[in-house]
Amino acid sequence: MSIRRSLLALAAPVALLALGGCATPFRADVSRFQMMPAPEGQTFLVQAADPQMQGGLEFSHYAQLVAGRLIQQGYHQVESGKPTMIVNLDYGIDNGHEKVVTTPGLGYGGFGGYGGFGGWGYGGFGGRGFYGRGWGYGWGDPFWGSPFGYPEVNSYTYYVSHLVMRINRAEDGKVLFEGRARARSTTDSLPVVVPNLIDAMFTGFPGRSGEDILITVAPPPKTGAAPAGAR
Repeated sequence: MSIRRSLLALAAPVALLALGGCATPFRADVSRFQMMPAPEGQTFLVQAADPQMQGGLEFSHYAQLVAGRLIQQGYHQVESGKPTMIVNLDYGIDNGHEKVVTTPGLGYGGFGGYGGFGGWGYGGFGGRGFYGRGWGYGWGDPFWGSPFGYPEVNSYTYYVSHLVMRINRAEDGKVLFEGRARARSTTDSLPVVVPNLIDAMFTGFPGRSGEDILITVAPPPKTGAAPAGAR
């Protein structure tokens, strides 16, 4: 296999990981302040911080995800009546930001024998080797940009999403928990980002009060993947 094909084979999976949001871990900055009581039969009700969202199908889906996590902690959900705690939930995503990325130009091998300028190569124009930071493979190779080493400029749009959760004691309104999770993503799809933000919020829940940490959520398993050990 030629050097060019070898490099393309190595570069392709990296590009797929960078472009495929489902294949990469989800990272969120999480801030939590809490005085949560130990689970001792307390009940809770999840409601929307924005009354216009209350009762909507999308909000109900996220509310059930949050309820499931609190149930795992040992609390009990109620649909009506007088709960011990009220959980207020808010989420959203902005309109996006353009990011410009400049990558170094890709050149060709150095002058002379082994070594050239700053790397390994067979010398001469069109030789294979390092020149600066990039791989080179011949004159004007179409896979690796300009032979003169011009930088490449690309842009993409990223979005900032957030999830805010506040838990109050029902009898007097005392705040028991305040948490915020924030993340950047290349998608503005709430059904994609909000479940990940919920996962981040409940990682190590309720957490150390006053701590601001970066939490990484593992990507979901690939659908249709063969079981371990299968051939």
